Amino acid sequence: MPFRARCLIVVLAVGAFVLGLFGAGAGSVAARDLRGHGGPVRAILVSPGEIATAGFDTHVIRWDPARGTARDVLRFHDGVVNALAALPGGGIASAGEDRRIALWNSDAAAPVRVLEGHEAPIAALALAPDGASLASAGWDGTARIWDLATGRARVIEGHRGQVNAVLFLPDGRLATAGYDGTLRLHPSAGAPTILELGVPLNALALAGGEIVAAGADGMLRFIDQTGRVAAGIEIAETPIVALAVSPDGGMIAAAGFRGALAIIDRHSRGIVRRLAGPAFPVWSLAFSPDGAEILTGGADRLVRRWTLATGEPVNPILAEATEARLQAFADHPGAEVFRACIACHTLSEDDGNRAGPSLHRIMGRRIATAPGYAFSPALTGMDIVWTRETVARLFEIGPNAYTPGTKMPEQIITGAADREALVDFLDKASR
Repeated sequence: MPFRARCLIVVLAVGAFVLGLFGAGAGSVAARDLRGHGGPVRAILVSPGEIATAGFDTHVIRWDPARGTARDVLRFHDGVVNALAALPGGGIASAGEDRRIALWNSDAAAPVRVLEGHEAPIAALALAPDGASLASAGWDGTARIWDLATGRARVIEGHRGQVNAVLFLPDGRLATAGYDGTLRLHPSAGAPTILELGVPLNALALAGGEIVAAGADGMLRFIDQTGRVAAGIEIAETPIVALAVSPDGGMIAAAGFRGALAIIDRHSRGIVRRLAGPAFPVWSLAFSPDGAEILTGGADRLVRRWTLATGEPVNPILAEATEARLQAFADHPGAEVFRACIACHTLSEDDGNRAGPSLHRIMGRRIATAPGYAFSPALTGMDIVWTRETVARLFEIGPNAYTPGTKMPEQIITGAADREALVDFLDKASR
């Protein structure tokens, strides 16, 4: 049986050591790409002073954007986290595959409230203009408007199949879109306005008062608030799955399921440029608060930053010394185990630290002493030296028991042979 089948873990991607194999840090090199998720990044939420991301690894990570490091890892959901939304007072809402919406305060380690009612995964969230209610789109064919004060929901039915997107309009109406190819505008009372577009819709955004709809046919449609289609632009030959609008409403970013990211000028309806690189395919998008950068959440588990004016990545592509070491140990049973970890950790002195510290010369090193990395305070006073025995013990009983206070997600390797394979690989490849 392969290693992944024998691990008892609480993340989807085995070995993706979210915030540090041997401890999590509070600071590192500023303005790097964000490395820490153990699977594709499904949602990005940007606000002044903070970035929140979520994805296939079931976690929500709150980041310090100035330092490029994680502040908190929020663990609650039982499956993929598909959506994030800002809440008043610096809180956030998260929702996804487990059909639950978790509401978090700005400093909460656990949800302050959980909203339940959907009977299938939740695909999207949106906060009302007055901040008093939250909308959710469910694959159970319904959308719901939740009163944040009481937790009660108004259930909106009518879609034939999955509801993929929700969006509040400035006048308080709710727009919903889904697999049935309809865009529906729901007033607070009475029947909705229904626009039949004839193709599944995956995402909605509001730009300069216009509704922007992402279609499974690769088309981007601009719709006024009466429900009239004003224009359409072909973006890709495959479905568009993510949208973002610049803070001034002038630029729109649209990502297809495969292929490059397109930047569209809303006024001219033209594609300004296309971005392409190692981050694709892209699952999620956001603009920086000043509109100068685009953040993309990719299948490579990273949140990358791109300069809007040039289309170039903000950070150079990292060195591949760690990949070279993996190739050198291709026949070692522990190499494949470690491969899922390279989004957060390196083995080479040249590659340096990522979201977690470099593991270069880890054996014989005291915990929380990797050069140039700021560790969690709880780890700095521990009397642990990393050896084959202590690393094996970490994965035998789990990080929470062996290194209390770490932000590393709980991962236990139940088989002694599997633990030994990983330990032996680290011992040899990190020298």
